[in-house]
Amino acid sequence: MTVAVYPGSFDPITNGHIDIITRAARIFDRLVVGVYAEPNKPVLFSLEERVEFARLSVAHLHNVEVEPFHGLTAEFARKMGIRVIVRGLRATGDFEKEFDMAMMHRQLDDKLEIFCMVASPEYQFLRSSLLKEIARLGGDVSAFVPARVAAALKQKNSKDRI
Repeated sequence: MTVAVYPGSFDPITNGHIDIITRAARIFDRLVVGVYAEPNKPVLFSLEERVEFARLSVAHLHNVEVEPFHGLTAEFARKMGIRVIVRGLRATGDFEKEFDMAMMHRQLDDKLEIFCMVASPEYQFLRSSLLKEIARLGGDVSAFVPARVAAALKQKNSKDRI
């Protein structure tokens, strides 16, 4: 049984993330979506909210589970008995960052394999930070995120404008 982890901050989860998850779920026997508790960037949503959005977004995928984690991805994978890390690549700019991360993961645990999936064309430009900015300025992001996430973004941003 091949188990993989798709780690990220998922702040918030986007349709691009869900596309990678759906495609990876067809390849691996089991996929764990690892929601990183302490990303090295400001987050809009709490860990609990990010986990809930992810769980709701992948509930239809029977071989996918969502787990929060702290610390190193390599350590999380080891504790879960996972040997494969799934990463998404949007455009050429992602490659160098992902390459560096892959080499570091291999240094931390030489049994880890990194599986990179190229984003589908309709999601090549999609970044959570860009969507948060659009939502903060009152724009409609409903085409890029699940409905519950779009509503949560709208609600959070309407509170900020009061």
